Amino acid sequence: DVGYAPEQPVEYSHRLHAGELGISCQYCHTSVENAAHANVPATQTCMNCHSQIRTESLKLLPVRESWATGESIPWVKVHQLPDYARFAHNVHVANGVGCETCHGRVDQMEVVSLQEPLSMGWCLECHREPELYLRPNVEITTMGYVQPTDFVERNVERIREESILPPTNCSACHY
Repeated sequence: DVGYAPEQPVEYSHRLHAGELGISCQYCHTSVENAAHANVPATQTCMNCHSQIRTESLKLLPVRESWATGESIPWVKVHQLPDYARFAHNVHVANGVGCETCHGRVDQMEVVSLQEPLSMGWCLECHREPELYLRPNVEITTMGYVQPTDFVERNVERIREESILPPTNCSACHY
């Protein structure tokens, strides 16, 4: 389903927020370091700014209504896995897998779309050769991160030192 970009209840521009304004992924998706699931931001997160900025925008009416009523905004999930598969954001983030690796350059997307197949084969490519995909943890949310020329050697050393061993057995990801 690469290219899948469902219509959302609020037009939210990642290009503006993550790109032009430089808001970190983790400002909105606060749980990626500590939880298996990445959270969809609460209305409070939007209102931290929008209680003062663009307070009369018709595009933000659903956000203000959510804030007033306490009803959640019914966001449509873009990155979906089958029910029989599990994925832990916190494990991947802690081991150097950048947001961009799976989600693409969201800082350039007006509307978020599925950029990678998220298939078993695609995941296994990384699990079998993680040295080709890891980056320093301080660069996890950096969009457009450019690997240094010796990144494979650095990653091989990191994998050895930190005992990073991505599983390739079925039960690691399947119930």
